[in-house]
Amino acid sequence: MQSSGHRLRDVEQHHPLLGAEEDLEGGGPGEGERVWFIQDGCGMVCAFMTWFLVLYADFVVTFVMLLPSKSFWYALVNGVAFNCLALLALTAHLRTMLTDPGAVPKGNATKEYMDSLQLKPGEVIYKCPKCCSIKPERAHHCSICKRCIRKMDHHCPWVNNCVGENNQRFFVLFTMYIALISTHALVLSGFQFFTCVKVQWSECSDFSPPVAVMLMIFLCLEGLLFLTFTAVMFGTQIHSICNDETEIERLKNEKPTWERRVRWEGMKTVFGGQPSLLWINPFAGLRLRRLLMTRPRRGGPEFSV
Repeated sequence: MQSSGHRLRDVEQHHPLLGAEEDLEGGGPGEGERVWFIQDGCGMVCAFMTWFLVLYADFVVTFVMLLPSKSFWYALVNGVAFNCLALLALTAHLRTMLTDPGAVPKGNATKEYMDSLQLKPGEVIYKCPKCCSIKPERAHHCSICKRCIRKMDHHCPWVNNCVGENNQRFFVLFTMYIALISTHALVLSGFQFFTCVKVQWSECSDFSPPVAVMLMIFLCLEGLLFLTFTAVMFGTQIHSICNDETEIERLKNEKPTWERRVRWEGMKTVFGGQPSLLWINPFAGLRLRRLLMTRPRRGGPEFSV
């Protein structure tokens, strides 16, 4: 006899109406490319702080440490590398924040909809009492997004969104690039302190010594905090992907009722296809023109187009 989890997966496979919200609304292939934004005050403040701190680091690295340098190639190579990493990090942050993480259609648990599924005797589905939706396997309700999210890992205020089935890849890239620019900033700061102490801060920066020192000290503190946090999150995410287990499932010690895709199979499922440079490219799959041409609509705590 099949478990309820296996029966639910069979229902999902045979009833596409349990899929994404775009399918329920009659959207064709590819129309899932839409902006998604959660209207949460705390999340919006945290997202703004993330951008502010990354831009602050870019300002200190570029204008305090690199531009005053006497070595043209040192400034050029490090400036290009740091700014490219910062651009990739902020792009990954935007993609994580503005991508539907896998929200289940809200309010679809109606009698008419249930009848349309043509369930067979013994088939089991679950209804979320909070958003009145049919709850697929591995979906969990987020009290901030007010939606059930497929393969919800956690809700992260720093990206003002849930990390779920559709945007986990971008979240992993965000943590990776933030860890890289934090490491780069710390290395540059250490080299700058060593160089400036040798020349007693004369002709070391266009800023006065006290101002330059304060800016670099704050950058080092920021770099250490960001590096610690993002490196841990990156490792945790990779571990979860390789074990096909979300953070919520791990904390709840849920026994898997699904066919687990471990190691490389899990990585290929999240990042898409065989290993390639597209895995680390947050611009991959971005269709800006389609997003700009889509009319906005509102619904609940999220704003989507």
